[in-house]
Amino acid sequence: MNKEDSQVSFVKILGFWAPLAATWMMMAVEGPFLAAIIARLSNPKYNLAAYGVAYSLALIVEAPVVMLISASNALARDRDSYLKLRKFALLINGLSTLIMMVILVPPIFKTIALDLIKLPENVAQLAYYSCLLLLPWPGAIGYRRFYQGILISNELPQRVAYGTMIRLLAMGITGLICYKFFALDGALVGGLSLSMGVVGEAIASRIMAILPVKKLLSKEGSFSQEKKLTLKNITRFYYPLALTSFLALAMHPMETFFMGRARMPIESLAVLPVIHSLVFIFRSMGLSFQEVGIAFLGEKNQRFKSLRNFSLLLAAFASGGLLGVAFTPLSNFWFHRVSGLSTQLTLFSILPTKILGILPGLTVLVCFQRAIMVNNRKTIHITISTIIEILCVFLTLFIAIKYFEAIGAVAASLALVLGRVMANLYLFKPCSLALRKSELTPSLACCSFEPR
Repeated sequence: MNKEDSQVSFVKILGFWAPLAATWMMMAVEGPFLAAIIARLSNPKYNLAAYGVAYSLALIVEAPVVMLISASNALARDRDSYLKLRKFALLINGLSTLIMMVILVPPIFKTIALDLIKLPENVAQLAYYSCLLLLPWPGAIGYRRFYQGILISNELPQRVAYGTMIRLLAMGITGLICYKFFALDGALVGGLSLSMGVVGEAIASRIMAILPVKKLLSKEGSFSQEKKLTLKNITRFYYPLALTSFLALAMHPMETFFMGRARMPIESLAVLPVIHSLVFIFRSMGLSFQEVGIAFLGEKNQRFKSLRNFSLLLAAFASGGLLGVAFTPLSNFWFHRVSGLSTQLTLFSILPTKILGILPGLTVLVCFQRAIMVNNRKTIHITISTIIEILCVFLTLFIAIKYFEAIGAVAASLALVLGRVMANLYLFKPCSLALRKSELTPSLACCSFEPR
Protein backbone atom coordinates (compact mmCIF):
# COMPACT_ATOMS: atom_id res chain seq x y z
CA MET A 1 0.00 0.00 0.00
CA ASN A 2 1.24 3.50 -0.60
CA LYS A 3 1.60 6.11 2.09
CA GLU A 4 -1.59 7.88 1.16
CA ASP A 5 -3.56 4.66 1.50
CA SER A 6 -2.05 3.86 4.88
CA GLN A 7 -2.52 7.30 6.48
CA VAL A 8 -5.53 9.46 7.25
CA SER A 9 -5.08 12.78 8.97
CA PHE A 10 -6.60 13.74 12.30
CA VAL A 11 -8.31 16.68 10.56
CA LYS A 12 -9.92 14.42 7.94
CA ILE A 13 -11.23 12.00 10.57
CA LEU A 14 -12.52 14.95 12.60
CA GLY A 15 -14.21 16.45 9.55
CA PHE A 16 -15.98 13.19 8.72
CA TRP A 17 -16.86 12.37 12.35
CA ALA A 18 -18.14 15.83 13.32
CA PRO A 19 -21.44 15.77 11.32
CA LEU A 20 -22.18 12.24 12.56
CA ALA A 21 -21.34 13.25 16.11
CA ALA A 22 -23.59 16.28 15.71
CA THR A 23 -26.36 13.92 14.58
CA TRP A 24 -26.08 11.79 17.70
CA MET A 25 -25.65 14.88 19.87
CA MET A 26 -28.83 16.37 18.50
CA MET A 27 -30.65 13.09 19.13
CA ALA A 28 -29.27 13.19 22.67
CA VAL A 29 -30.97 16.54 23.17
CA GLU A 30 -34.46 15.17 22.53
CA GLY A 31 -34.43 13.07 25.74
CA PRO A 32 -33.69 15.95 28.14
CA PHE A 33 -36.00 18.24 26.17
CA LEU A 34 -38.99 15.90 26.44
CA ALA A 35 -38.17 14.99 30.04
CA ALA A 36 -38.10 18.71 30.87
CA ILE A 37 -41.55 19.18 29.31
CA ILE A 38 -43.01 16.12 31.05
CA ALA A 39 -41.51 17.25 34.38
CA ARG A 40 -43.41 20.55 34.06
CA LEU A 41 -46.79 18.96 33.35
CA SER A 42 -49.18 17.42 35.88
CA ASN A 43 -48.16 14.29 37.82
CA PRO A 44 -44.55 14.38 36.57
CA LYS A 45 -43.30 11.41 38.59
CA TYR A 46 -45.90 9.02 37.16
CA ASN A 47 -45.68 10.40 33.63
CA LEU A 48 -41.88 10.26 33.57
CA ALA A 49 -42.06 6.66 34.77
CA ALA A 50 -44.68 5.74 32.13
CA TYR A 51 -42.76 7.51 29.37
CA GLY A 52 -39.60 5.66 30.43
CA VAL A 53 -41.40 2.30 30.19
CA ALA A 54 -42.92 3.11 26.77
CA TYR A 55 -39.59 4.31 25.43
CA SER A 56 -37.85 1.16 26.68
CA LEU A 57 -40.38 -1.07 24.92
CA ALA A 58 -40.09 0.97 21.71
CA LEU A 59 -36.31 0.61 21.84
CA ILE A 60 -36.40 -3.17 22.05
CA VAL A 61 -38.89 -3.38 19.15
CA GLU A 62 -36.61 -1.09 17.16
CA ALA A 63 -33.64 -3.42 17.73
CA PRO A 64 -33.77 -5.41 14.45
CA VAL A 65 -33.54 -2.26 12.31
CA VAL A 66 -30.82 -0.32 14.12
CA MET A 67 -27.86 -1.84 12.27
CA LEU A 68 -29.31 -1.17 8.81
CA ILE A 69 -27.08 1.91 8.76
CA SER A 70 -23.96 -0.26 9.06
CA ALA A 71 -25.28 -2.77 6.50
CA SER A 72 -26.00 -0.19 3.81
CA ASN A 73 -22.76 1.68 4.62
CA ALA A 74 -20.69 -1.50 4.20
CA LEU A 75 -22.57 -3.35 1.43
CA ALA A 76 -24.51 -0.98 -0.86
CA ARG A 77 -22.06 -0.62 -3.75
CA ASP A 78 -24.07 -1.09 -6.97
CA ARG A 79 -27.57 -1.53 -8.40
CA ASP A 80 -27.92 -5.18 -7.47
CA SER A 81 -26.68 -4.80 -3.89
CA TYR A 82 -28.83 -1.70 -3.32
CA LEU A 83 -32.04 -3.36 -4.55
CA LYS A 84 -31.43 -6.50 -2.48
CA LEU A 85 -30.57 -4.49 0.62
CA ARG A 86 -33.65 -2.29 0.14
CA LYS A 87 -35.89 -5.34 -0.07
CA PHE A 88 -34.24 -6.77 3.03
CA ALA A 89 -34.69 -3.45 4.89
CA LEU A 90 -38.39 -3.26 4.02
CA LEU A 91 -38.92 -6.79 5.34
CA ILE A 92 -37.15 -5.99 8.60
CA ASN A 93 -39.07 -2.72 9.02
CA GLY A 94 -42.39 -4.46 8.43
CA LEU A 95 -41.56 -7.17 10.95
CA SER A 96 -40.62 -4.62 13.62
CA THR A 97 -43.86 -2.70 13.12
CA LEU A 98 -45.84 -5.93 13.38
CA ILE A 99 -44.14 -6.76 16.68
CA MET A 100 -45.08 -3.32 18.02
CA MET A 101 -48.70 -3.96 17.04
CA VAL A 102 -48.70 -7.29 18.87
CA ILE A 103 -47.35 -5.68 22.05
CA LEU A 104 -50.19 -3.15 21.86
CA VAL A 105 -52.86 -5.86 22.02
CA PRO A 106 -54.40 -4.92 25.42
CA PRO A 107 -54.17 -8.33 27.17
CA ILE A 108 -50.54 -8.70 26.06
CA PHE A 109 -49.61 -5.20 27.17
CA LYS A 110 -51.31 -5.68 30.54
CA THR A 111 -49.33 -8.86 31.09
CA ILE A 112 -46.08 -7.04 30.35
CA ALA A 113 -46.86 -3.90 32.35
CA LEU A 114 -48.77 -5.28 35.34
CA ASP A 115 -47.48 -8.82 35.75
CA LEU A 116 -43.88 -8.59 34.52
CA ILE A 117 -42.85 -5.00 35.30
CA LYS A 118 -45.27 -4.67 38.25
CA LEU A 119 -46.32 -1.14 37.34
CA PRO A 120 -49.09 0.60 39.24
CA GLU A 121 -52.25 0.55 37.13
CA ASN A 122 -52.28 4.30 36.49
CA VAL A 123 -48.66 4.21 35.24
CA ALA A 124 -49.42 1.15 33.07
CA GLN A 125 -52.35 2.95 31.41
CA LEU A 126 -50.22 6.02 30.65
CA ALA A 127 -47.46 3.78 29.26
CA TYR A 128 -49.95 2.01 26.96
CA TYR A 129 -51.15 5.19 25.29
CA SER A 130 -47.58 6.45 24.99
CA CYS A 131 -46.63 3.16 23.23
CA LEU A 132 -49.64 3.49 20.95
CA LEU A 133 -48.38 6.88 19.78
CA LEU A 134 -44.95 5.30 19.21
CA LEU A 135 -46.32 2.75 16.70
CA PRO A 136 -44.62 4.45 13.69
CA TRP A 137 -41.29 4.51 15.56
CA PRO A 138 -39.58 1.23 14.49
CA GLY A 139 -40.47 1.45 10.79
CA ALA A 140 -39.42 5.09 10.53
CA ILE A 141 -36.15 4.41 12.36
CA GLY A 142 -35.26 1.52 10.04
CA TYR A 143 -36.18 3.45 6.90
CA ARG A 144 -34.04 6.46 7.74
CA ARG A 145 -31.07 4.40 9.00
CA PHE A 146 -30.97 2.47 5.72
CA TYR A 147 -30.70 5.67 3.71
CA GLN A 148 -28.33 7.28 6.21
CA GLY A 149 -25.90 4.42 5.60
CA ILE A 150 -26.01 5.18 1.88
CA LEU A 151 -25.34 8.86 2.56
CA ILE A 152 -22.33 7.97 4.73
CA SER A 153 -20.86 5.53 2.19
CA ASN A 154 -21.14 8.30 -0.43
CA GLU A 155 -19.17 10.66 1.86
CA LEU A 156 -22.19 12.83 2.68
CA PRO A 157 -22.30 12.64 6.50
CA GLN A 158 -23.43 16.25 6.74
CA ARG A 159 -26.77 15.27 5.20
CA VAL A 160 -27.32 12.85 8.05
CA ALA A 161 -26.96 15.82 10.39
CA TYR A 162 -29.45 17.85 8.31
CA GLY A 163 -32.00 15.05 8.68
CA THR A 164 -31.56 15.05 12.43
CA MET A 165 -32.11 18.81 12.51
CA ILE A 166 -35.47 18.19 10.86
CA ARG A 167 -36.20 15.45 13.41
CA LEU A 168 -35.48 17.79 16.31
CA LEU A 169 -37.51 20.58 14.75
CA ALA A 170 -40.55 18.33 14.24
CA MET A 171 -40.19 16.82 17.71
CA GLY A 172 -39.68 20.18 19.40
CA ILE A 173 -42.59 21.90 17.67
CA THR A 174 -44.91 18.99 18.52
CA GLY A 175 -43.81 18.96 22.16
CA LEU A 176 -44.17 22.70 22.61
CA ILE A 177 -47.59 22.84 20.92
CA CYS A 178 -48.84 20.03 23.14
CA TYR A 179 -47.39 21.73 26.21
CA LYS A 180 -48.88 25.14 25.43
CA PHE A 181 -52.24 24.36 23.86
CA PHE A 182 -53.38 20.82 24.78
CA ALA A 183 -54.12 19.24 28.15
CA LEU A 184 -52.34 15.96 27.37
CA ASP A 185 -50.58 13.77 29.91
CA GLY A 186 -46.82 14.11 29.77
CA ALA A 187 -46.25 10.48 28.72
CA LEU A 188 -48.48 11.03 25.67
CA VAL A 189 -46.69 14.25 24.76
CA GLY A 190 -43.41 12.33 24.83
CA GLY A 191 -44.66 9.51 22.61
CA LEU A 192 -46.31 11.78 20.04
CA SER A 193 -43.32 14.11 19.83
CA LEU A 194 -40.86 11.26 19.26
CA SER A 195 -42.99 9.76 16.51
CA MET A 196 -43.41 13.05 14.66
CA GLY A 197 -39.66 13.60 14.85
CA VAL A 198 -38.56 10.24 13.40
CA VAL A 199 -41.19 10.29 10.64
CA GLY A 200 -39.96 13.72 9.55
CA GLU A 201 -36.35 12.54 9.61
CA ALA A 202 -37.18 9.41 7.58
CA ILE A 203 -38.81 11.47 4.83
CA ALA A 204 -35.91 13.94 4.79
CA SER A 205 -33.30 11.14 4.62
CA ARG A 206 -34.99 9.58 1.60
CA ILE A 207 -35.18 12.92 -0.22
CA MET A 208 -31.50 13.70 0.47
CA ALA A 209 -30.49 10.23 -0.76
CA ILE A 210 -32.13 10.65 -4.20
CA LEU A 211 -28.88 11.43 -6.05
CA PRO A 212 -26.73 8.79 -4.25
CA VAL A 213 -29.41 6.20 -4.99
CA LYS A 214 -29.45 7.19 -8.68
CA LYS A 215 -25.68 6.77 -8.66
CA LEU A 216 -26.01 3.27 -7.19
CA LEU A 217 -28.70 2.29 -9.67
CA SER A 218 -26.41 3.27 -12.54
CA LYS A 219 -23.58 1.04 -11.29
CA GLU A 220 -23.26 -2.57 -12.38
CA GLY A 221 -21.28 -5.31 -10.68
CA SER A 222 -19.06 -3.70 -8.03
CA PHE A 223 -18.87 -7.07 -6.26
CA SER A 224 -17.08 -10.04 -7.79
CA GLN A 225 -19.26 -12.98 -8.75
CA GLU A 226 -18.29 -15.03 -5.69
CA LYS A 227 -19.04 -12.06 -3.40
CA LYS A 228 -22.30 -11.09 -5.12
CA LEU A 229 -24.99 -10.30 -2.58
CA THR A 230 -27.99 -12.53 -2.10
CA LEU A 231 -30.73 -12.29 0.51
CA LYS A 232 -29.17 -15.37 2.10
CA ASN A 233 -25.72 -13.90 2.60
CA ILE A 234 -27.17 -10.50 3.55
CA THR A 235 -29.07 -12.31 6.28
CA ARG A 236 -25.92 -14.18 7.33
CA PHE A 237 -24.04 -10.89 7.57
CA TYR A 238 -26.88 -9.01 9.26
CA TYR A 239 -28.38 -11.37 11.80
CA PRO A 240 -25.47 -11.08 14.28
CA LEU A 241 -25.81 -7.28 14.05
CA ALA A 242 -29.58 -7.43 14.57
CA LEU A 243 -29.18 -9.85 17.47
CA THR A 244 -26.57 -7.54 18.96
CA SER A 245 -28.98 -4.58 18.79
CA PHE A 246 -31.78 -6.66 20.22
CA LEU A 247 -29.67 -7.81 23.15
CA ALA A 248 -28.25 -4.34 23.76
CA LEU A 249 -31.63 -2.64 23.65
CA ALA A 250 -33.16 -5.43 25.74
CA MET A 251 -31.14 -4.03 28.61
CA HIS A 252 -33.55 -1.10 28.87
CA PRO A 253 -36.69 -3.23 29.41
CA MET A 254 -34.68 -5.56 31.64
CA GLU A 255 -33.59 -2.56 33.68
CA THR A 256 -37.23 -1.45 33.88
CA PHE A 257 -38.25 -4.96 34.99
CA PHE A 258 -35.75 -4.95 37.86
CA MET A 259 -36.63 -1.39 38.89
CA GLY A 260 -40.13 -2.58 39.78
CA ARG A 261 -38.58 -4.97 42.30
CA ALA A 262 -35.91 -2.68 43.75
CA ARG A 263 -35.96 -0.16 46.57
CA MET A 264 -37.59 3.15 45.63
CA PRO A 265 -39.00 1.85 42.29
CA ILE A 266 -41.06 4.87 41.19
CA GLU A 267 -38.23 7.28 41.96
CA SER A 268 -35.81 5.10 40.00
CA LEU A 269 -38.16 4.79 37.03
CA ALA A 270 -38.72 8.56 37.10
CA VAL A 271 -35.05 9.59 37.13
CA LEU A 272 -33.49 6.93 34.89
CA PRO A 273 -34.78 8.46 31.60
CA VAL A 274 -33.36 11.81 32.72
CA ILE A 275 -30.02 10.30 33.76
CA HIS A 276 -29.74 8.25 30.57
CA SER A 277 -30.53 11.35 28.52
CA LEU A 278 -27.60 13.19 30.10
CA VAL A 279 -25.26 10.21 29.72
CA PHE A 280 -26.37 9.78 26.11
CA ILE A 281 -25.16 13.27 25.26
CA PHE A 282 -21.60 12.13 26.03
CA ARG A 283 -22.04 8.55 24.75
CA SER A 284 -23.19 9.98 21.43
CA MET A 285 -19.60 11.02 20.69
CA GLY A 286 -18.64 7.35 20.59
CA LEU A 287 -21.76 5.95 18.96
CA SER A 288 -21.04 8.07 15.90
CA PHE A 289 -17.51 6.67 15.62
CA GLN A 290 -18.56 3.18 14.45
CA GLU A 291 -19.59 4.41 11.01
CA VAL A 292 -16.40 6.48 10.77
CA GLY A 293 -14.36 3.35 11.43
CA ILE A 294 -16.23 1.34 8.80
CA ALA A 295 -15.78 4.12 6.25
CA PHE A 296 -12.05 4.73 6.90
CA LEU A 297 -10.37 1.49 8.02
CA GLY A 298 -9.73 0.23 4.49
CA GLU A 299 -9.81 -3.29 3.09
CA LYS A 300 -6.67 -4.29 5.00
CA ASN A 301 -7.33 -2.13 8.09
CA GLN A 302 -4.42 0.01 6.95
CA ARG A 303 -5.73 3.14 8.66
CA PHE A 304 -6.14 1.48 12.05
CA LYS A 305 -3.37 3.43 13.79
CA SER A 306 -4.80 6.85 12.88
CA LEU A 307 -8.29 5.80 13.97
CA ARG A 308 -6.98 4.26 17.19
CA ASN A 309 -5.22 7.47 18.19
CA PHE A 310 -8.32 9.52 17.44
CA SER A 311 -10.51 7.13 19.46
CA LEU A 312 -8.25 7.40 22.54
CA LEU A 313 -8.56 11.18 22.56
CA LEU A 314 -12.28 10.97 21.94
CA ALA A 315 -12.79 8.46 24.78
CA ALA A 316 -10.93 10.70 27.24
CA PHE A 317 -12.92 13.75 26.17
CA ALA A 318 -16.30 11.99 26.35
CA SER A 319 -15.87 10.50 29.82
CA GLY A 320 -14.08 13.60 31.08
CA GLY A 321 -17.08 15.71 30.12
CA LEU A 322 -19.62 13.54 31.95
CA LEU A 323 -17.41 13.22 35.04
CA GLY A 324 -17.04 16.99 35.01
CA VAL A 325 -20.82 17.34 35.27
CA ALA A 326 -21.36 14.51 37.78
CA PHE A 327 -18.80 15.66 40.34
CA THR A 328 -19.50 19.41 40.26
CA PRO A 329 -22.46 21.72 40.92
CA LEU A 330 -23.28 21.36 37.23
CA SER A 331 -25.16 18.16 38.15
CA ASN A 332 -27.59 20.11 40.34
CA PHE A 333 -28.00 22.73 37.61
CA TRP A 334 -28.72 20.07 34.97
CA PHE A 335 -31.15 17.90 36.90
CA HIS A 336 -32.98 20.66 38.78
CA ARG A 337 -32.82 23.74 36.56
CA VAL A 338 -32.67 22.22 33.09
CA SER A 339 -34.51 18.91 33.50
CA GLY A 340 -37.03 20.27 36.01
CA LEU A 341 -36.65 17.51 38.61
CA SER A 342 -37.64 18.23 42.19
CA THR A 343 -34.90 18.76 44.77
CA GLN A 344 -35.48 15.22 46.08
CA LEU A 345 -35.23 13.60 42.65
CA THR A 346 -32.19 15.75 41.79
CA LEU A 347 -30.27 14.46 44.82
CA PHE A 348 -31.45 10.95 43.98
CA SER A 349 -29.92 11.26 40.47
CA ILE A 350 -26.39 12.32 41.33
CA LEU A 351 -24.84 9.05 42.60
CA PRO A 352 -26.02 6.95 39.60
CA THR A 353 -24.60 9.62 37.28
CA LYS A 354 -21.20 9.49 39.00
CA ILE A 355 -21.11 5.70 38.58
CA LEU A 356 -21.88 6.06 34.85
CA GLY A 357 -19.05 8.56 34.35
CA ILE A 358 -16.70 6.19 32.51
CA LEU A 359 -19.42 4.74 30.25
CA PRO A 360 -18.95 7.26 27.38
CA GLY A 361 -15.25 6.39 27.07
CA LEU A 362 -16.03 2.67 27.08
CA THR A 363 -18.63 3.33 24.35
CA VAL A 364 -16.02 4.94 22.09
CA LEU A 365 -13.81 1.89 22.46
CA VAL A 366 -16.54 -0.65 21.84
CA CYS A 367 -17.76 1.17 18.74
CA PHE A 368 -14.23 1.20 17.30
CA GLN A 369 -13.92 -2.50 18.05
CA ARG A 370 -17.23 -3.14 16.30
CA ALA A 371 -16.07 -1.18 13.28
CA ILE A 372 -13.01 -3.44 13.05
CA MET A 373 -15.22 -6.55 13.23
CA VAL A 374 -17.67 -5.25 10.60
CA ASN A 375 -14.83 -4.27 8.30
CA ASN A 376 -13.43 -7.80 8.57
CA ARG A 377 -16.87 -9.48 8.23
CA LYS A 378 -16.62 -11.02 11.74
CA THR A 379 -19.94 -9.73 13.03
CA ILE A 380 -20.57 -12.82 15.19
CA HIS A 381 -18.04 -11.51 17.73
CA ILE A 382 -20.15 -8.40 18.20
CA THR A 383 -23.06 -10.61 19.17
CA ILE A 384 -20.99 -12.69 21.57
CA SER A 385 -19.65 -9.58 23.29
CA THR A 386 -23.19 -8.25 23.68
CA ILE A 387 -24.38 -11.55 25.15
CA ILE A 388 -21.55 -11.33 27.69
CA GLU A 389 -22.51 -7.73 28.42
CA ILE A 390 -26.19 -8.40 28.96
CA LEU A 391 -25.50 -11.45 31.14
CA CYS A 392 -23.24 -9.33 33.31
CA VAL A 393 -25.91 -6.62 33.55
CA PHE A 394 -28.55 -9.21 34.48
CA LEU A 395 -26.42 -10.86 37.15
CA THR A 396 -25.35 -7.54 38.65
CA LEU A 397 -28.96 -6.30 38.84
CA PHE A 398 -30.17 -9.60 40.27
CA ILE A 399 -27.49 -9.81 42.97
CA ALA A 400 -27.56 -6.11 43.88
CA ILE A 401 -31.34 -5.94 44.19
CA LYS A 402 -32.13 -9.38 45.62
CA TYR A 403 -29.24 -9.83 48.04
CA PHE A 404 -28.07 -6.29 48.80
CA GLU A 405 -31.44 -4.50 48.51
CA ALA A 406 -29.79 -1.80 46.42
CA ILE A 407 -31.68 1.27 45.23
CA GLY A 408 -32.81 0.57 41.67
CA ALA A 409 -31.11 3.48 39.90
CA VAL A 410 -27.77 2.79 41.63
CA ALA A 411 -27.89 -0.93 40.81
CA ALA A 412 -28.75 -0.17 37.17
CA SER A 413 -25.84 2.24 36.76
CA LEU A 414 -23.33 -0.19 38.27
CA ALA A 415 -24.65 -3.02 36.10
CA LEU A 416 -24.33 -1.01 32.87
CA VAL A 417 -20.71 -0.08 33.58
CA LEU A 418 -19.63 -3.61 34.55
CA GLY A 419 -21.40 -5.09 31.52
CA ARG A 420 -19.66 -2.72 29.10
CA VAL A 421 -16.25 -3.43 30.66
CA MET A 422 -16.76 -7.16 30.08
CA ALA A 423 -17.77 -6.56 26.46
CA ASN A 424 -14.65 -4.45 25.89
CA LEU A 425 -12.40 -7.11 27.37
CA TYR A 426 -13.89 -9.87 25.21
CA LEU A 427 -13.37 -7.90 22.00
CA PHE A 428 -9.66 -7.38 22.46
CA LYS A 429 -8.75 -10.86 21.19
CA PRO A 430 -10.87 -11.05 17.99
CA CYS A 431 -9.84 -7.50 17.06
CA SER A 432 -6.17 -8.36 17.58
CA LEU A 433 -6.51 -11.48 15.43
CA ALA A 434 -8.26 -9.54 12.65
CA LEU A 435 -5.55 -6.90 12.66
CA ARG A 436 -2.74 -9.47 12.62
CA LYS A 437 -4.30 -11.26 9.68
CA SER A 438 -4.29 -7.98 7.77
CA GLU A 439 -0.53 -7.78 8.35
CA LEU A 440 -0.48 -5.06 10.98
CA THR A 441 2.32 -5.33 13.50
CA PRO A 442 1.61 -7.06 16.82
CA SER A 443 2.25 -3.80 18.67
CA LEU A 444 -0.68 -2.22 16.88
CA ALA A 445 -2.89 -5.27 17.16
CA CYS A 446 -2.51 -5.53 20.90
CA CYS A 447 -3.84 -2.00 21.26
CA SER A 448 -7.10 -2.74 19.43
CA PHE A 449 -10.25 -1.89 21.25
CA GLU A 450 -13.59 -3.14 20.01
CA PRO A 451 -15.57 -5.54 17.89
CA ARG A 452 -17.57 -5.44 14.82
